[in-house]
Amino acid sequence: MPDPSAVAVFADLRAEGSELDSLVGELPEAGWAAPTPAAGWTIAHQIAHLHWTDRASLLALTDADGFAVMAQVAAKSPDTFVDEGAAEGVLLGAAELLARWRAGRAALDEALAAADPGARFPWYGPPMKAASMASARLMETWAHGQDVADALGVRRTPTARLRHVARIGVRARDYAYAVRGLRAPGEQFRVELLAPDGAGVWSFGPEDAGQRVTGPALDFCLLVTRRAHRADLALTATGPDAERWLDIAQAFAGPAGSGRAPSAADGEGSR
Repeated sequence: MPDPSAVAVFADLRAEGSELDSLVGELPEAGWAAPTPAAGWTIAHQIAHLHWTDRASLLALTDADGFAVMAQVAAKSPDTFVDEGAAEGVLLGAAELLARWRAGRAALDEALAAADPGARFPWYGPPMKAASMASARLMETWAHGQDVADALGVRRTPTARLRHVARIGVRARDYAYAVRGLRAPGEQFRVELLAPDGAGVWSFGPEDAGQRVTGPALDFCLLVTRRAHRADLALTATGPDAERWLDIAQAFAGPAGSGRAPSAADGEGSR
């Protein structure tokens, strides 16, 4: 019998992809060239990057040897392979890129549903189960979808799907320290986030933790995906370690980048 929680995240990933598709599906060719907050990246770059990572995920699930080759290529240019993959996709042109992204999402959805729920599949970081891979794809789809929405001047309605993003952000706490060569605190934090519908609180970590973070779930997700500057978000930290974490938090693997500048200032974004 399929794991209900895994089936739920697979459905949420499909919904997240469909929502982003609704933003770009009818864009004219010129619209794909619109700049996004990520420096040097257009809307086409954002979709091309998602297509590239969907393809990598599909290989990880269905062809471990093929994924190993893809990972070896990336390892040869760790500082540029993300940009190179996006640039390659942009060259396809808007119509072909859109068609391939859609086909890739459908193929990945099938592979996730067919995967052994207990197996771990290779990735650029630690191996992941299919449900965790789907959560990671949802997080990235949402984050890059935010870049597209910002480029188009669209205000998206936050949904309960953000719980996946928030959970990854909490679980990646120690990674945010490690990627900066810092030592993570020994104690766990308590994170309490107001759900997007305002009807509940999403809680992570021990109730009696001395270090705490509270605020809207949307703001926390924007922070850990580095899609907004902390100064523009209604997040509160209690304790010096929690305070420090909110300055460096990230939910994704790899370098943090420069992040977004405060809304009152000009600056370049991160990918």
